[in-house]
Amino acid sequence: MVKQKSYTIIWDRIALDHFKDILSFLSKQSLQAPKIVKEGILSRLDDVKKNAFVFEMDKLKDNPNKEFRAFVIYSYRITYQIKAATKEIRIIRIKHTSREPFGY
Repeated sequence: MVKQKSYTIIWDRIALDHFKDILSFLSKQSLQAPKIVKEGILSRLDDVKKNAFVFEMDKLKDNPNKEFRAFVIYSYRITYQIKAATKEIRIIRIKHTSREPFGY
């Protein structure tokens, strides 16, 4: 059996900054919460590395495209873009689900 090469995760600078801000905010609320959220999100992203198309197409995208996918974990919505030719997953945004969803 031939093992398929996994995708590489690349964080958009703004998405990474939002992730850090979320963890910083959570650290003011609880000692456990930032660790739980961080591990949960990174674990899901490990799943994405193995199967980029595991989650549904992003419904908030103005022009739906199979390259753009999203998932929700711990009330945070993570949107990513699949670059199949280069085997890359680009994390585009991360935001709390209670915030106003804007198309892009």
